[in-house]
Amino acid sequence: MTFLLATEAAAPDRPNEDFAAVTATSAVLLDGVSAPRDEDNGCSHGVAWYTRRLGALLLAGAESGLPMREALAEAIMAVSAAHAGTCDLTLQETPSATVVAVRVDDDALEYLVLSDSVLLSQDEGRVRVVADTRLDDLRPRVGPGTAIRAWRNVPNGFWTAGADPRAAEEALTGTLPRTPFLAMTDGASRSVEVFGDLSWSGIYELAREQGPEALLKRVRSLEAADPSGHRFPRGKVRDDATALWWNP
Repeated sequence: MTFLLATEAAAPDRPNEDFAAVTATSAVLLDGVSAPRDEDNGCSHGVAWYTRRLGALLLAGAESGLPMREALAEAIMAVSAAHAGTCDLTLQETPSATVVAVRVDDDALEYLVLSDSVLLSQDEGRVRVVADTRLDDLRPRVGPGTAIRAWRNVPNGFWTAGADPRAAEEALTGTLPRTPFLAMTDGASRSVEVFGDLSWSGIYELAREQGPEALLKRVRSLEAADPSGHRFPRGKVRDDATALWWNP
Protein backbone atom coordinates (compact mmCIF):
# COMPACT_ATOMS: atom_id res chain seq x y z
CA MET A 1 0.00 0.00 0.00
CA THR A 2 1.16 3.54 -0.73
CA PHE A 3 0.31 6.58 1.35
CA LEU A 4 1.47 10.19 1.21
CA LEU A 5 1.01 12.64 4.06
CA ALA A 6 1.46 16.42 4.13
CA THR A 7 0.89 18.64 7.16
CA GLU A 8 1.79 22.22 8.03
CA ALA A 9 1.08 24.44 11.01
CA ALA A 10 -0.69 27.74 10.44
CA ALA A 11 2.28 29.64 11.84
CA PRO A 12 5.85 28.62 12.75
CA ASP A 13 5.51 29.95 16.31
CA ARG A 14 2.45 27.84 17.16
CA PRO A 15 2.13 24.04 17.48
CA ASN A 16 0.38 22.11 14.75
CA GLU A 17 -2.87 20.91 16.33
CA ASP A 18 -3.63 18.51 13.47
CA PHE A 19 -2.62 14.86 13.72
CA ALA A 20 -2.42 12.04 11.17
CA ALA A 21 -0.97 8.53 11.26
CA VAL A 22 -1.31 5.20 9.46
CA THR A 23 -0.66 1.51 9.96
CA ALA A 24 -0.78 -1.26 7.38
CA THR A 25 -4.59 -1.34 7.49
CA SER A 26 -5.82 1.83 9.23
CA ALA A 27 -5.48 5.60 9.06
CA VAL A 28 -6.62 8.45 11.30
CA LEU A 29 -6.66 12.19 10.78
CA LEU A 30 -7.66 14.72 13.47
CA ASP A 31 -8.03 18.49 13.57
CA GLY A 32 -7.75 19.95 17.05
CA VAL A 33 -10.43 22.46 18.03
CA SER A 34 -8.83 25.55 19.59
CA ALA A 35 -10.44 27.89 22.07
CA PRO A 36 -10.20 31.63 21.32
CA ARG A 37 -6.87 32.99 22.58
CA ASP A 38 -8.53 35.03 25.33
CA GLU A 39 -10.47 32.06 26.74
CA ASP A 40 -9.32 29.31 29.09
CA ASN A 41 -10.00 25.79 27.82
CA GLY A 42 -9.41 24.31 31.26
CA CYS A 43 -6.55 22.07 30.04
CA SER A 44 -2.97 22.64 31.13
CA HIS A 45 -1.64 20.37 28.36
CA GLY A 46 -3.03 22.03 25.24
CA VAL A 47 -4.89 20.98 22.11
CA ALA A 48 -1.86 19.48 20.34
CA TRP A 49 -1.25 17.19 23.34
CA TYR A 50 -4.86 16.09 23.17
CA THR A 51 -4.99 15.34 19.45
CA ARG A 52 -1.79 13.30 19.51
CA ARG A 53 -3.00 11.08 22.31
CA LEU A 54 -6.51 10.71 20.97
CA GLY A 55 -5.21 9.95 17.48
CA ALA A 56 -2.75 7.32 18.66
CA LEU A 57 -5.36 5.54 20.78
CA LEU A 58 -7.96 5.67 18.02
CA LEU A 59 -5.48 4.24 15.53
CA ALA A 60 -4.66 1.40 17.93
CA GLY A 61 -8.36 0.66 18.43
CA ALA A 62 -9.07 0.65 14.71
CA GLU A 63 -6.06 -1.57 14.06
CA SER A 64 -7.26 -4.04 16.69
CA GLY A 65 -10.54 -4.54 14.82
CA LEU A 66 -12.89 -2.74 17.20
CA PRO A 67 -16.02 -1.26 15.61
CA MET A 68 -15.14 2.29 14.62
CA ARG A 69 -17.52 4.02 17.03
CA GLU A 70 -16.36 1.81 19.88
CA ALA A 71 -12.71 2.55 19.07
CA LEU A 72 -13.41 6.29 19.18
CA ALA A 73 -15.43 6.10 22.40
CA GLU A 74 -12.69 4.10 24.14
CA ALA A 75 -10.01 6.52 22.93
CA ILE A 76 -11.99 9.50 24.25
CA MET A 77 -12.48 7.86 27.64
CA ALA A 78 -8.80 6.93 27.91
CA VAL A 79 -7.55 10.44 27.13
CA SER A 80 -10.13 12.00 29.44
CA ALA A 81 -8.97 9.73 32.25
CA ALA A 82 -5.37 10.75 31.60
CA HIS A 83 -5.99 14.40 32.47
CA ALA A 84 -9.27 14.57 34.37
CA GLY A 85 -7.35 14.93 37.62
CA THR A 86 -5.46 18.02 36.45
CA CYS A 87 -7.81 19.71 33.98
CA ASP A 88 -11.41 20.94 33.96
CA LEU A 89 -13.09 18.79 31.31
CA THR A 90 -16.53 20.26 32.00
CA LEU A 91 -15.76 23.49 30.14
CA GLN A 92 -17.31 23.99 26.71
CA GLU A 93 -13.85 24.79 25.31
CA THR A 94 -12.10 21.68 26.66
CA PRO A 95 -9.82 20.29 23.91
CA SER A 96 -11.58 18.29 21.22
CA ALA A 97 -11.02 17.27 17.61
CA THR A 98 -12.68 16.53 14.32
CA VAL A 99 -12.04 12.98 13.16
CA VAL A 100 -11.58 10.90 10.03
CA ALA A 101 -10.72 7.22 10.53
CA VAL A 102 -10.46 4.60 7.77
CA ARG A 103 -9.83 0.87 7.93
CA VAL A 104 -8.98 -1.08 4.78
CA ASP A 105 -9.82 -4.73 4.15
CA ASP A 106 -9.66 -6.90 1.05
CA ASP A 107 -12.82 -5.49 -0.49
CA ALA A 108 -13.80 -2.17 1.09
CA LEU A 109 -12.95 0.91 3.12
CA GLU A 110 -14.66 1.22 6.47
CA TYR A 111 -14.87 4.84 7.64
CA LEU A 112 -15.81 7.12 10.51
CA VAL A 113 -16.19 10.88 10.05
CA LEU A 114 -17.01 13.40 12.79
CA SER A 115 -17.36 17.15 12.26
CA ASP A 116 -15.79 19.13 9.44
CA SER A 117 -12.81 17.10 8.29
CA VAL A 118 -13.60 15.43 4.95
CA LEU A 119 -13.06 12.06 3.27
CA LEU A 120 -13.03 11.68 -0.53
CA SER A 121 -12.98 8.40 -2.44
CA GLN A 122 -14.15 7.01 -5.77
CA ASP A 123 -17.37 5.11 -6.34
CA GLU A 124 -18.11 3.85 -9.85
CA GLY A 125 -15.69 6.38 -11.30
CA ARG A 126 -17.14 9.38 -9.45
CA VAL A 127 -15.63 11.18 -6.49
CA ARG A 128 -17.71 10.61 -3.40
CA VAL A 129 -17.64 13.11 -0.52
CA VAL A 130 -18.17 11.89 3.03
CA ALA A 131 -18.74 14.94 5.21
CA ASP A 132 -20.55 15.71 8.45
CA THR A 133 -22.43 18.91 7.54
CA ARG A 134 -24.12 19.67 10.87
CA LEU A 135 -21.83 22.60 11.64
CA ASP A 136 -22.51 24.22 8.25
CA ASP A 137 -26.22 23.52 8.62
CA LEU A 138 -26.26 25.36 11.96
CA ARG A 139 -24.45 28.51 10.85
CA PRO A 140 -27.38 30.19 9.06
CA ARG A 141 -29.58 29.64 12.12
CA VAL A 142 -27.34 30.68 15.00
CA GLY A 143 -24.96 33.23 13.48
CA PRO A 144 -21.17 33.57 13.72
CA GLY A 145 -18.77 33.69 16.65
CA THR A 146 -19.52 32.55 20.17
CA ALA A 147 -23.10 31.52 19.39
CA ILE A 148 -22.04 28.67 17.11
CA ARG A 149 -19.53 27.35 19.65
CA ALA A 150 -22.29 27.06 22.23
CA TRP A 151 -23.86 24.35 20.05
CA ARG A 152 -20.80 22.10 20.15
CA ASN A 153 -21.39 18.67 21.73
CA VAL A 154 -24.98 19.34 22.75
CA PRO A 155 -28.19 17.68 21.48
CA ASN A 156 -29.30 19.04 18.09
CA GLY A 157 -25.94 20.74 17.68
CA PHE A 158 -22.69 19.57 16.11
CA TRP A 159 -20.21 17.16 17.66
CA THR A 160 -16.46 16.87 18.03
CA ALA A 161 -14.40 14.29 19.90
CA GLY A 162 -13.88 15.96 23.29
CA ALA A 163 -14.35 14.68 26.82
CA ASP A 164 -17.74 13.04 26.22
CA PRO A 165 -17.63 9.57 24.61
CA ARG A 166 -21.21 10.07 23.39
CA ALA A 167 -19.62 11.94 20.48
CA ALA A 168 -18.68 8.57 18.98
CA GLU A 169 -22.36 7.71 18.51
CA GLU A 170 -22.81 10.94 16.54
CA ALA A 171 -20.11 10.08 13.99
CA LEU A 172 -20.93 9.08 10.42
CA THR A 173 -19.89 5.51 9.66
CA GLY A 174 -20.15 3.24 6.65
CA THR A 175 -18.24 1.42 3.93
CA LEU A 176 -16.96 2.42 0.50
CA PRO A 177 -15.37 0.51 -2.38
CA ARG A 178 -11.66 -0.18 -1.95
CA THR A 179 -10.21 2.70 -3.97
CA PRO A 180 -7.67 5.47 -3.32
CA PHE A 181 -8.93 7.98 -0.76
CA LEU A 182 -8.05 11.48 0.40
CA ALA A 183 -8.65 12.64 3.98
CA MET A 184 -8.33 16.35 4.81
CA THR A 185 -8.70 18.72 7.72
CA ASP A 186 -10.68 21.85 6.92
CA GLY A 187 -7.43 23.80 6.65
CA ALA A 188 -6.55 21.66 3.62
CA SER A 189 -10.03 21.61 2.06
CA ARG A 190 -10.23 25.41 1.95
CA SER A 191 -9.48 25.35 -1.75
CA VAL A 192 -13.05 24.07 -2.19
CA GLU A 193 -14.96 25.24 0.86
CA VAL A 194 -13.58 28.76 1.35
CA PHE A 195 -11.97 29.91 -1.88
CA GLY A 196 -14.02 28.01 -4.46
CA ASP A 197 -10.83 27.44 -6.40
CA LEU A 198 -11.39 23.72 -7.05
CA SER A 199 -14.26 21.25 -7.03
CA TRP A 200 -14.14 18.11 -4.90
CA SER A 201 -13.25 16.17 -8.03
CA GLY A 202 -10.53 18.68 -8.81
CA ILE A 203 -8.98 18.45 -5.36
CA TYR A 204 -9.04 14.65 -5.54
CA GLU A 205 -7.30 14.65 -8.93
CA LEU A 206 -4.70 17.16 -7.72
CA ALA A 207 -3.80 14.87 -4.82
CA ARG A 208 -3.76 11.84 -7.11
CA GLU A 209 -1.49 13.42 -9.70
CA GLN A 210 0.80 15.60 -7.56
CA GLY A 211 0.37 14.38 -3.99
CA PRO A 212 -1.10 16.09 -0.94
CA GLU A 213 1.78 18.54 -0.59
CA ALA A 214 0.63 20.20 -3.82
CA LEU A 215 -2.79 20.69 -2.26
CA LEU A 216 -1.33 22.43 0.79
CA LYS A 217 0.84 24.68 -1.40
CA ARG A 218 -2.24 25.68 -3.38
CA VAL A 219 -4.12 26.56 -0.19
CA ARG A 220 -1.21 28.63 1.15
CA SER A 221 -1.04 30.51 -2.14
CA LEU A 222 -4.75 31.31 -1.95
CA GLU A 223 -4.44 32.46 1.67
CA ALA A 224 -1.47 34.67 0.80
CA ALA A 225 -3.44 36.32 -1.99
CA ASP A 226 -6.07 37.43 0.56
CA PRO A 227 -3.99 38.19 3.68
CA SER A 228 -6.67 40.25 5.42
CA GLY A 229 -9.51 37.81 4.80
CA HIS A 230 -11.71 40.52 3.28
CA ARG A 231 -12.32 38.87 -0.07
CA PHE A 232 -12.81 35.42 1.41
CA PRO A 233 -13.98 35.83 5.03
CA ARG A 234 -12.78 33.06 7.33
CA GLY A 235 -12.27 32.56 11.03
CA LYS A 236 -8.50 32.10 10.63
CA VAL A 237 -6.49 33.78 7.88
CA ARG A 238 -4.24 30.70 7.92
CA ASP A 239 -5.07 27.38 9.52
CA ASP A 240 -3.23 24.16 10.30
CA ALA A 241 -3.60 21.99 7.21
CA THR A 242 -3.21 18.25 6.79
CA ALA A 243 -3.99 15.93 3.86
CA LEU A 244 -3.53 12.17 3.65
CA TRP A 245 -3.60 10.32 0.32
CA TRP A 246 -3.70 6.52 0.41
CA ASN A 247 -3.80 4.14 -2.50
CA PRO A 248 -4.57 0.69 -1.02
